[in-house]
Amino acid sequence: MRDDARSPLASRLASGAVPAPGGVSVLGAGAAGQPGPDHAPSGGSATGTGHAASGTGAPEPTVLAEVRGRLGLITLNRPRAVNALNHEMVNLLWSQLVRWADDPAIATVAIQGAGERGLCAGGDVVAIHADMTRPDRTPTAPYDTMGFWRDEYRLNLLISRYPKPYVALMDGLVLGGGIGVSAHGSFRVVTERTRSGLPETQIGFSPDVGGTYLLGHAPGAAGAHAALTGAHLDAGDALYLGLADAFVPSGALPELLDRLEREEPGAVIEALAAPAPPSALRDGEAWIEEAYAGRTALDVVRALEASEAEEARGAAEVIRGKSPTAVAVALAAVRAGAGTDLAGALKNEWRVGYRFLGGHDFAEGIRAQVIDKDRTPKWEPARLEDLSPGTAEAYLAPLPHLPLDLSPVDAVIPPA
Repeated sequence: MRDDARSPLASRLASGAVPAPGGVSVLGAGAAGQPGPDHAPSGGSATGTGHAASGTGAPEPTVLAEVRGRLGLITLNRPRAVNALNHEMVNLLWSQLVRWADDPAIATVAIQGAGERGLCAGGDVVAIHADMTRPDRTPTAPYDTMGFWRDEYRLNLLISRYPKPYVALMDGLVLGGGIGVSAHGSFRVVTERTRSGLPETQIGFSPDVGGTYLLGHAPGAAGAHAALTGAHLDAGDALYLGLADAFVPSGALPELLDRLEREEPGAVIEALAAPAPPSALRDGEAWIEEAYAGRTALDVVRALEASEAEEARGAAEVIRGKSPTAVAVALAAVRAGAGTDLAGALKNEWRVGYRFLGGHDFAEGIRAQVIDKDRTPKWEPARLEDLSPGTAEAYLAPLPHLPLDLSPVDAVIPPA
């Protein structure tokens, strides 16, 4: 741990010296969630409220936190929603991580998802859609979603700087916001069941939660291609892109957690790891690099369409079905992410997100994919050819009246 971050963080949090992300959100949005206990007994403890417990009618906690030997284990606990993140969960995660960061009894922190389907399927886009389309929505009405994103992005940055080993079990679905609570950690484990990625263009949005930084620093143009197609990535592709570090068979995860109670994570993961699976993105490097030499998203798609590689032409067809605005913005944001640090990428994503909330395609994409499920979004504009020049640059432009404040993270763990 850094010398300047060694004062008791829990005491500083309680005193107000380290502000928690909750409270009154920007633009008047409220933040849910209360801090959990500093420690859970060995049998496990829970914080937060959530779905009704089966057969009891009582709400189950959305985040579980327990201490197992020297391991602090966090479990996202909305299995029926594949542990999709909401504002309460983000704030509970922040509070627990701050408490454990300076706790000498905790040597390692790990995060997993409840249920069999995955770690986390992303953010709660149904709530975001309700915020964008609420009956009293006016052009000047505040967005609650901005408060959620502010606290989520702070959490992403906190995880990236965490002073103790942070082990993410990226088993099953790990999408969108799930990448934000896993791929910024120090030990990222994927399995044969992993289906990860940042599929935001499918719903008329652009990768966020630091995804543009991660994809921007992937080999060559592979990250940009993953962003535009929004494809679900298997373990091999996640490892190739740099979203993960090690492949461990899912059947070995209980042993991994058991050994983390006593041992250092690096040695445990090395002992249980298997050879990395092949990566389709690596295999497609030649045609990906050739196509993504284009300046604009339209240039890229036309190059894919003209490629001799069948996979390239198939990818072009996939991208053509996404929101043209989202595709153009995602390409620009990932390229910008390649030239900045995580904090800079999060600030770019904050600006982009604000503008998508006020546009057409984000709400329409969620409607088509999640609300009505007709899978027939009507994008505006409908084609990349009809997109106004400079659209992507306008989405990335600064927001002087509404900057993203990351100072709570700096107060907990200052930048290196």
